[in-house]
Amino acid sequence: MNKLLLVVMDGVGKSKTGLGDAVTLANTPTLDKLLAECPHTYVKAHGTAVGLPSDEDMGNSEVGHNALGCGQVYSQGAKLVEEAIESGDIYKSAAWQELKNTCVENGSAMHFIGLLSDGNVHSNIGHLLSLIREAKAEGIKRVRVHILLDGRDVPATSALTYVDMLEEALSQLNDCGFDAKIASGGGRMKITMDRYFANWDMVKSGFYTHVYGAGRGFATAREAIETYRCENEGIIDQDLPAFVIKEGGRPVGAMKDGDCVILFNFRGDRAIELSMAFDNADFDGFDRGEMPAVKYAGMLQYDGDLHLPRRFLVEPPQIKYTLSERLVELGVKSYAVSETQKYGHVTYFWNGNRSEKFDDKLEVWEEVPSDKVSFDQRPWMKSAEVTDKVIEAIESGEYGFIRCNYPNGDMVGHTGSLPATIIGVEAVDLALARLLPVVKRNNYILAVTADHGNADEMLEKNKKGELAVRTAHSLNVVPFVVYNADCEIADGEFGLSNVAATVANLMGFEADGHWDASITK
Repeated sequence: MNKLLLVVMDGVGKSKTGLGDAVTLANTPTLDKLLAECPHTYVKAHGTAVGLPSDEDMGNSEVGHNALGCGQVYSQGAKLVEEAIESGDIYKSAAWQELKNTCVENGSAMHFIGLLSDGNVHSNIGHLLSLIREAKAEGIKRVRVHILLDGRDVPATSALTYVDMLEEALSQLNDCGFDAKIASGGGRMKITMDRYFANWDMVKSGFYTHVYGAGRGFATAREAIETYRCENEGIIDQDLPAFVIKEGGRPVGAMKDGDCVILFNFRGDRAIELSMAFDNADFDGFDRGEMPAVKYAGMLQYDGDLHLPRRFLVEPPQIKYTLSERLVELGVKSYAVSETQKYGHVTYFWNGNRSEKFDDKLEVWEEVPSDKVSFDQRPWMKSAEVTDKVIEAIESGEYGFIRCNYPNGDMVGHTGSLPATIIGVEAVDLALARLLPVVKRNNYILAVTADHGNADEMLEKNKKGELAVRTAHSLNVVPFVVYNADCEIADGEFGLSNVAATVANLMGFEADGHWDASITK
């Protein structure tokens, strides 16, 4: 058996445009050396290659790590929801029927919470509009929408485009028997959408905004956004403070006993904490106050092992035959490490959306706590500490397979700061420089790839042809490089789902028959 280390450089792709290409602008002698001297290719990490509806859809870390870890392409996120809407199955689900009947019978409100954009990474405004139209068609009288502003998977200051789209749709639906309004909102990195339990205060702020209507009041969402932009020069959508829509000094969408709530995001990582706050009777993340008795459902079940939430509208993909399962069958001990921001990606998403290990003795997971600061302030993040852990794991001699994720290219890239992102990419390159001699000395094979692009395209041209900051993922291919192995790249085009078979091939094992073909021969 050959031992192998897989490094995921999160958010590091190959730019097509050269606009804001922090990967090329960075000083990366180690990555340059690997690409110049080692077998390598570039693989697709977006669109149909990772189970999304079309090649216009950006990849993301969740579907990317699903594909890396399971070796196959599954319908994911947006595609799952679209299929359920098209078939009508979403409205036949037990969760929709229960919540709809509750609202109709009690004359209570249906609340929708979620990211308001068409980024197709966490949500899609089209799904929300379908839910609202169906709510009216099935006799629900009142709808309240709690909008989270994106500026991360879509242009950085595009919020009003989606607010206007939603307001126009609501105005067409509203009549004497149906009342739908935007009730509250705020930037996705300011309220509600925390992940991996990094900042419960962020979730609490969103919870009190959405549930109680607690916060600064405005007449409309447009007024709130425009006011905050005037008060905070240069602020982008993801960082806008919370706001509440009020009429006559009272919030229009404070929740009451008998109301129902649907989180229309389909991606799990930033949905779990809010779902726990609504769903768990023994919740202790923060004081929920005198929480009204509401029924809650998610677009998907965000964690199958935790059964969270209990109610959900669309069945998630049933991922089987993962690389971890195969290695456990073979008796190979593995080690996974990242810092908090991507820890769930090398564990939960890698193992096919499972919180539990396949074998507690053969799988070791380690988390390095992330700093609770904006990542443009510390763009090196925890790359040094993660590298320390990887080196320790290699030198222990315990593990046949090691995987790690360096979040810098993605998390710093999302801030929109090109200078900081260049430093973030350089920090990852320094980590690779530390790993190479250790890999060589301990006779490991090193495979280096990424889960999607981001740092490679941080500027874009707006409708006026002017350069604007880009904080979203890119549609670019990502590298796949093999170091310290005698191998060749096979013919063909590859995606992230080809990596599992490649790992098995390089380690000297037969790939699972369900996996896509190996990149190497």
